[in-house]
Amino acid sequence: MTCDITLLVNPTAGRGRGARAARPAASALRDHGFTVRTVVGADAAEALRRAREAVAGGTGALVAVGGDGMVSLALHAVAGTGTPLGVIAVGGGNDFARATGLPIQDPGAAARLIAASLKGDGGREVDLGRVGDVWFGTVLASGFDSRVNERGNRMRRPRGRLRYDLAMLAELAALKPVRYRMSLDGGPQREVEATLIAVGNATSYGGGMRICAGAVLDDGLFDITVVGPCSRTTLLTVFPRVYRGTHLGHRVVTTHRAASVSLAAEGLTAYADGERLGPLPLTATTVPRAVRLLGTPGPGAGRTRGGPGRGAPAARPDR
Repeated sequence: MTCDITLLVNPTAGRGRGARAARPAASALRDHGFTVRTVVGADAAEALRRAREAVAGGTGALVAVGGDGMVSLALHAVAGTGTPLGVIAVGGGNDFARATGLPIQDPGAAARLIAASLKGDGGREVDLGRVGDVWFGTVLASGFDSRVNERGNRMRRPRGRLRYDLAMLAELAALKPVRYRMSLDGGPQREVEATLIAVGNATSYGGGMRICAGAVLDDGLFDITVVGPCSRTTLLTVFPRVYRGTHLGHRVVTTHRAASVSLAAEGLTAYADGERLGPLPLTATTVPRAVRLLGTPGPGAGRTRGGPGRGAPAARPDR
């Protein structure tokens, strides 16, 4: 086991919590005998470059300190390399940490679990999603939810959460179903009218919205949630249920499971792990055991015992 660990820090995450969290995290890791080096990028591109340099240089682990954006950068540095990943979740959403059962807003506890994992089991192998050369750990969004993201990103004012609340109201006013062309596991393409289609490697996005509540991180499959055509009233009724995952039983929602999914639609931009991915069409593929994750509970963490929802197979196929 290499005793050198690299902390990849977002100093602005959680209104400065990233910078503050790095200190107790580094202290806890040093207390367990590890040498800690901190990497801070001036922007996302520099942070990713420096993280990749650390991985190529043989660091014993890369530990992302921040929110889901920093985790996304770290995933791109370690995916497929064998270098384990630790997560100190101190951002605003922390959906990757939620899905994997990691501590949130407790850097000392997270660092102690990472240290114990490095000295013990070496981490848990989990799947990632991939679109071209882009990796994602949680959810790929397309439709109403990605349009809210896209509109909010174009708005200069107001700042903060209110910007996205206003963007949601604007998108609700313009709500209409999208005609998708969808193919699962390379099968025949079929037309689907939907308000949104979410492809989940993990359960949630948006800070705990369990849009793909049945997703499991180590089964080699996506959970694909399709919200069909619906009125504004129905959408406003369904969305609060997303935080509990109970929306999957609603009549307008269907779910599917597949190792790959191809989506095409006019005028839609996809987001993955909250980051802009690009316009449809695209094909997302699961990559089993793509990263070794430190400090997590055992296999099946993040599994939801609720029903799979209408349209889902009763059991997962053997893979």
